[in-house]
Amino acid sequence: MNATLDASLSSTSGAAASTTTATAHLELQNVSLNYGQVRALQDVSLRIDSGSVVALIGANGAGKSSTLRAVTGLSPVCGGQVMLNGSDVTGTAAHKLVEMGVAMVPEGRHVFPFMSIKDNLLMGAYTRSDKGGIAADLERVLTRFPRLKERFSQQASSLSGGEQQMVAIGRALMAKPRLLLLDEPSLGIAPQFIRLIARTILEINRDDGVTIMLVEQNSRMALMISRYAYILATGRIELQGESRALLDHPDIKRLYLGA
Repeated sequence: MNATLDASLSSTSGAAASTTTATAHLELQNVSLNYGQVRALQDVSLRIDSGSVVALIGANGAGKSSTLRAVTGLSPVCGGQVMLNGSDVTGTAAHKLVEMGVAMVPEGRHVFPFMSIKDNLLMGAYTRSDKGGIAADLERVLTRFPRLKERFSQQASSLSGGEQQMVAIGRALMAKPRLLLLDEPSLGIAPQFIRLIARTILEINRDDGVTIMLVEQNSRMALMISRYAYILATGRIELQGESRALLDHPDIKRLYLGA
């Protein structure tokens, strides 16, 4: 599967990396976060430039999802700052961040199971009032995911894991984000859907100019489609660098790529 993934992305990843049309820029400055007496993040600093795809990888429990919770205000930080486009947004409520152009696809997808695909997608546009723009974006999502158009009126609970991931990504795109946060988009889905999701991430970055933060345990996929990557271990940034270089780093190959 890895060889197939590598081949399917090799012709598109470079195109995505050259796009810098988005305006969203995210920076974490020495962010720390606790869950009770447990330190989940310790002085995490990272930077995601406008128009880039940046990966955050690490083993289960390394602090990847905690980093996203710090960015989105879902968990209060106990130190450091979260900066969006140069402004301090530390602790800003999630719905306010959506209005500022930040959208997140959560781990596990979390679609509304008894709602149709249509209604699930429209939930992503709840902060918008531009009916024409919403209709145009809905058609754009359905063009990107033809399978959803075929099943438009079906309940989300009837979909496969990969199809539900399409719904979750499409719902986030309906918010018209400038910064898209993806939490483990390949988790629990079939290999053919992993390849589709990877290509879709590249297309969203390249065609829509959206800045993307990709949190993944599938390290090979994350490094293949990102420009820069940070490696988390026990709540700290242990390594960082250009993604292509990290693919050949001996420690990364040994710990995360199975080499």
